[in-house]
Amino acid sequence: MNLKEISVEREKTNELVRFGMILGISAIVPLFHNQLATGPIVNAVLFISAVILGLEKTLFICLIPSVIAMSVGLLPPVLAPMVPFIMISNVLMVFVFFYTKKINYWIAMISASFAKFIFLYISSFAVVNLVVKKELATAIINMMSWPQLFTALAGGVLAFFFLKFIGKSGKISTI
Repeated sequence: MNLKEISVEREKTNELVRFGMILGISAIVPLFHNQLATGPIVNAVLFISAVILGLEKTLFICLIPSVIAMSVGLLPPVLAPMVPFIMISNVLMVFVFFYTKKINYWIAMISASFAKFIFLYISSFAVVNLVVKKELATAIINMMSWPQLFTALAGGVLAFFFLKFIGKSGKISTI
């Protein structure tokens, strides 16, 4: 093996370790059973992953927290029909953020958070009106609205400071 091959192997190993760590965090956080804590952390992980790992790997990570949250009971069973929409909202948030982060981190993060919020809010109306008793519909719509915006924005703020701390702020525009 020459020096160039060793360098490429080291980078691939480092990337695999970063992916494993971020994937592990995204799988463990829903076990906390507290949406006010898990929501911002999961969203922070998604923003961080988009910067550190890129789009493809982050899209896979978008799917994990919702599956774990549903399987461990963080999401009430009545929200099961919303899980695919939560996954899609995570993917939408990551897409918007990934493709706009070079313009300005804060604009990208806020735009991505609002995209997630709007998609979940609109889709929650469609889903709950089809599957849920009307008395539960309002509670579910409320869960899929403002709290989602808050947790996405809080996650974006956490991600910013984490990325600054580890020195990855060069991969994002802050002005």
